[in-house]
Amino acid sequence: MHRLPRVAAAAAAAALVVTAAGAAVADEGTGRAAAMTARQRLARVLPGDAPHFPLEVVDGAGKDYTYMWDGKGGLERRTEGLGDLPGLRAATQVDTDSDNVYDSDAYFLTADHKVILSRPLDSVHRQVASGWGGYDTFFSPGDLGGAKQPDLLTRDGQGVLWLHLAREDGSLTGAKKVGPGWGQYTQITGKGDLTGDGKTDIVARDKDGVLWLYKGTGDWAKPFQGRTRIGGGWNQFNLLLGAGDTDLDGRADLVARDKSGALWRYKGTGKASAPFAAKEKIGNSGWNQYRIVY
Repeated sequence: MHRLPRVAAAAAAAALVVTAAGAAVADEGTGRAAAMTARQRLARVLPGDAPHFPLEVVDGAGKDYTYMWDGKGGLERRTEGLGDLPGLRAATQVDTDSDNVYDSDAYFLTADHKVILSRPLDSVHRQVASGWGGYDTFFSPGDLGGAKQPDLLTRDGQGVLWLHLAREDGSLTGAKKVGPGWGQYTQITGKGDLTGDGKTDIVARDKDGVLWLYKGTGDWAKPFQGRTRIGGGWNQFNLLLGAGDTDLDGRADLVARDKSGALWRYKGTGKASAPFAAKEKIGNSGWNQYRIVY
């Protein structure tokens, strides 16, 4: 299995802590050179059509853990992640340089409504926004604005979806309104291209359990086309997560957690008409212990 060992990236991150006050504290550590060498090897073997990330989780005590993918869509045993993250509301991994290889880069939304950008290999750990307490959805599906950098999506309490374009240094532009009506959805997620056209897509589940596909346009002014139905029955899950490429086939996949705490994977097909293959179980009960999965 070709992958960037998480221990090298974690050494570079060296105990990132997002405190209840929203501060980010980090030491660069000694793992930068090893991490860069490993990620360069990985970049040469990945298919290059979808971002590859590990699965990160945070338990009820605020402890972060990492699950590496085994290259076949399954998960390896969990390892220590980024340390203690007690003041975390949400988190999302990003592929900052768009090479489909993860560098442990992420945006963190803290309990006091600040957004922290973490780029461990570049020794960047800083606040890039504040006052985000009005959002109930926070994630990065990838590049939505036509530039290289991955952007953020948020939803406010009135059901309006907002786009936050990322600059090259990871800072964010002001919120750009995508549109109202998104309060009908109980889950919105995505990570990469689901339809094979090279543009970033998302999916959304409505209150009746129907999953809908929103194809990306690549235009920040109107980032999504009209929705198309994927299928019903998705209310069996209490979590949906766009996971990127989990089996190194170059297609973006979806992870779902059911109400009993079991974890499932929906392999991406790259086809707009049916973006996911049938579900397969990748984790038995126990996943409900995690309050954040990203």
